[in-house]
Amino acid sequence: MSHLVEGLSFGWRTAVLLVPFVQLLLISAALLRVLENRRANRTLALLLVVLAGIITPWMIGFAGFYDRWQWLSFVPVSITLAVAPLFWLYVHALVRGHWPWRGGWHLVPALLQFSYLAICFVALQQPFKNEWLGRQSEIYGVITGIGVMAGLLTYGLRSRALIARYRQQLPEQVSDEHRYAARWLSQAMAALFVLLAVWTLYGAWDLVTPLGYRGLMGLYAAIATIALFLGIQGLRHADRHFPMEEPQPAELPLRDWRALGGQWAVATRHNGWHADPELSLALLARRLGTNTAYLSRALNDGLGLNFATFVNRLRCEDVAAAIGAGRADDLLDLALEAGFSSKASFNRAFLACYGATPSEYRRAHVSKAE
Repeated sequence: MSHLVEGLSFGWRTAVLLVPFVQLLLISAALLRVLENRRANRTLALLLVVLAGIITPWMIGFAGFYDRWQWLSFVPVSITLAVAPLFWLYVHALVRGHWPWRGGWHLVPALLQFSYLAICFVALQQPFKNEWLGRQSEIYGVITGIGVMAGLLTYGLRSRALIARYRQQLPEQVSDEHRYAARWLSQAMAALFVLLAVWTLYGAWDLVTPLGYRGLMGLYAAIATIALFLGIQGLRHADRHFPMEEPQPAELPLRDWRALGGQWAVATRHNGWHADPELSLALLARRLGTNTAYLSRALNDGLGLNFATFVNRLRCEDVAAAIGAGRADDLLDLALEAGFSSKASFNRAFLACYGATPSEYRRAHVSKAE
């Protein structure tokens, strides 16, 4: 049952949108306080504010704000054309550490949309404001609707390409890609395409059979839900140090890469560096007194291994040695001691290294001992 206060009606529709609205603003504020990935987190915070703004007219409209204060028409908070480019800019900043060159230009359509709404909001007076609202609403809806759908598709595909390339490069930079939100980015990408599908469905439906204010509630509930998913997951990974692609020289001097790879493998094992769960290509290169280009070349060309396989093989050898020595510790404890950060990555690496799961390997060695 709705609750009436001085002509306003706060019903379930307003409540359904108000809850995520408040949460989105709180998450945005929290993202601004995270020092790691500042450019990416600020971009995500802006995206969440934009999404909160998109549901605002419906949230206050269901409560009767426009009926009581008609001057609120055209209030410039629903900047729908900013969603797709901001998502792409967020992904770019997350995996590369910065916006693309002239990235701000991608927000020009959103700025034009904001300017149009702001001019109408400030310059038009009643009753002409309401008259103009009715005249332009259909064409405005078509133009912005097409812009939103085209943007979600175009920037969605660009974001997917960025994520795919990032995932391909992760094994050359770190030992466990799951620590660096590769799965989360794929889920975020899926959420964007779900938003595209829902927005397109409602847009086409509304063109054929006008849904009216209440009929579009499903669309804005979906926007709020997807926005909350992006915000919560983005905040969870906000302080993760994402490895960035480092520029590689076009050519390197001739070296005995096999000998260098073997030498650096011995040094890594001797010093126990592979047991550091935070070990990355850049960190290991610094410890070895070389650069990432030389180390990567020595591992790939000299040993025939990417960085992740090289490090995880050393870790698997440590676990296998512990099993062979008869240690009865839980396998996960042995894996964490060796430097693995999760059971899934440990099982996958061990199977690739020894052709058997850790449990199978232990059973085989116990039976031999007996």
